[in-house]
Amino acid sequence: MQITGNTIIITGGGSGIGRGLAERFHAAGNQVIITGRNKSKLDAVAAANPGMVAISLDIADGAAIKAFAAKVVSDYPALNAVINNAGMMLAEPMTADPVDTKIADDTVITNMLGTMRLSSALLPHLQKQAQATIMTVTSGLAFVPLAMTPAYSATKAGMHSWSMATRHQLRDTNVQVIELAPPYVQTELMGPDQAKDPNAMPLAEFIDEVMAILTDNPDVEEVIVERCKPLRFAIENGNFDQVMAGLNGAHH
Repeated sequence: MQITGNTIIITGGGSGIGRGLAERFHAAGNQVIITGRNKSKLDAVAAANPGMVAISLDIADGAAIKAFAAKVVSDYPALNAVINNAGMMLAEPMTADPVDTKIADDTVITNMLGTMRLSSALLPHLQKQAQATIMTVTSGLAFVPLAMTPAYSATKAGMHSWSMATRHQLRDTNVQVIELAPPYVQTELMGPDQAKDPNAMPLAEFIDEVMAILTDNPDVEEVIVERCKPLRFAIENGNFDQVMAGLNGAHH
């Protein structure tokens, strides 16, 4: 992926990693379009970054995604990249009686179906561009699950698989599929405490490292920052059980 000169949609661009990526790509000379469910958050980010565009989109609504894709392709014909970042992460007590399946339903629709639907809706247009990118934001938890968030971990593992399969299908096209797997980062994904957690990677440091990887290696397939490598390569390194225990030790 080239770092500049793109027209990029970033889902979940109102906060956290989405906002961090949006602001950095905007500063690097790209037309950035952020989407999300929270209009006031989106508008605040766009106001802070003159020239950035904010459009509301409920990623859980399949019909809304189709309408959004049609409109954005018409309004921004140079569109050549989508960063699928919108996501939700909630703890699921599997020992509860009854187990609440609403969290799993919502998580799968937001984290997996939303990405699949939006990418699919944009693909015919992206294939007409000189070069194009689909980026999926997964997680280190795609590779070693966090026991307290089974649905979240499963959706990220699913999106890792989807990214690999889609990349293979598109290998002879001009559409690049990049997977970005963050470690535990200081955002409000699981609430305000996470944004202050000293064990989490500072957001600015994470974005710095991501942009450096993309700059140094525009053909990269997976963007894995150093702090995510123990999770990403746990199986390859032969220490999956130790990493799984270390990650989930407090959640027995």
